[in-house]
This record gives sequence, C-alpha cells and structure tokens, in this order.
Amino acid sequence: MSGHSKWSTIKRAKAAADAQRGKIFTRIARDIMLAARDGGGDESANAKLKLAIIKARAANMPRDNIERAIKRGTGELEGAAMEEITYEGYGTDGIAFMIDVLTDNKNRSLADIKRVFNRAGGSLASAGSVAWQFTQMGYIKIAVAGVEFDSLFMAAADAGAEDVVEEDDGFSVYTPREMLAAVEHALTEAGYTVDESELFWKPSNETELPVERAVANMKLQEALEELDDVQSVASNLLVSDSVIAALETA
Repeated sequence: MSGHSKWSTIKRAKAAADAQRGKIFTRIARDIMLAARDGGGDESANAKLKLAIIKARAANMPRDNIERAIKRGTGELEGAAMEEITYEGYGTDGIAFMIDVLTDNKNRSLADIKRVFNRAGGSLASAGSVAWQFTQMGYIKIAVAGVEFDSLFMAAADAGAEDVVEEDDGFSVYTPREMLAAVEHALTEAGYTVDESELFWKPSNETELPVERAVANMKLQEALEELDDVQSVASNLLVSDSVIAALETA
C-alpha cells in the first residue's frame, strides 16, 4: 500500500495549491452532490456526506454552496445530470492510468483527458485494457490522536477491513470495495475520527522507472488531476522517495 500512502501525502500538500487556484470548491461540491445522490441529504444518516461537509467547512466553503450542492445531489434543484465514468490510458514507458470522472458533459471530459495524454506522449486506452491491472479498494484515514493501533485494528477487522497500517500522520485502513461504507460507519460509531474516506485503484504490480521518466509520468498525473471533471487518478508507477523529492523541485 506504500504507493497509495505516499501519493496521499502528496495530495494533501497539493490541496493548498488547489485552494489557491479556486478549484477546491468545485471538487468538494461534486463530492457533496455524489454523497447526497447515493445516500440522501441527511448528514446524520449519511457518513459519506458528513465527511464531505466537514471537508467543505474546513475549506471555508459558504453554507449556501454546501446546501445547494446537497439539493442538487438529492434532485431538489434542477441541473444537468452528473455521470460517473472511469477512463483508462497509458503514459510514457507503458505506465497504466485509471481516471475517475464525475461530469455533466462526457464529451468535454473525454476531449480534455485525451488532450492531456497526447501532450504528455501517452494515449487513451479502450475499456478493460488497463483495468485488469488494478483492484478497486476502500481507504479510510484515521486521525492519530489518542488512538491505539491494536484497538483500531480489532475494530476495523471485526467490521470487515483487510489491513491497518500506522503512518507518520495517522492510520490507514484498507477495505474491500464493497465494505468501505460499513467499516467507515463502524469506526465512526466506535468513536474514531475519519479524516478521509474514498475508493482507490490498487495496482497489482508497480513499475519502477528511472527518476526523470517517473517524474514525467507524475506530471502527467498532476495534469489529469487538474482537469475540472477529474475526481481521482491512479497509476501503477512505483513512487519512491527519490521520485517525490525530484517532483517537488521540478
């Protein structure tokens, strides 16, 4: 799970830059809409919506924006229907990419993603030609304060989690895709503070590249993540400490 953990650390650092670019509200609003659409507009009965609202408040998102996003998700406000799509592609040196999109215009999303791949020397791939190299799993980040590993591990395992890993800034809980909501609910009920909760694509095998070529693929991933409709991007690139260091100074 090390690749996901390291990239999660980078994503948290990137969040500040996203806020400066004014994109964070767009992404959070879509998270709220999706959570409300799937689980209803009552945050007390919808853990995913509650987490999205916490993120919105932490980003100083206005209350009206939050309420409008909830109502769009539940269908109380008119608006274009949102569609979830997963695109597949290859970067340079055969690095595989999975791109999750939430969009109200799939033609626009497809054109944007194709443009980014082409500029980076990569290409879109047909459905299924990349996905076989990944398994979709659940990921929950637990705040570290006052948490004992053994107690968290037992609570998570009893709820259906596959693994718990202690990190420098908290605990990472990994679950089967279909158990994410159940494990998150059980941990919240047990008093743990959930900082993040999401599905991610875990590669079956990671590919190591020389630092310069790895950084080129990381920049491709950044360019894809900067597209308005893109929710998340995963790859099978092995992200080493030297790659992270080079990316931060690139």
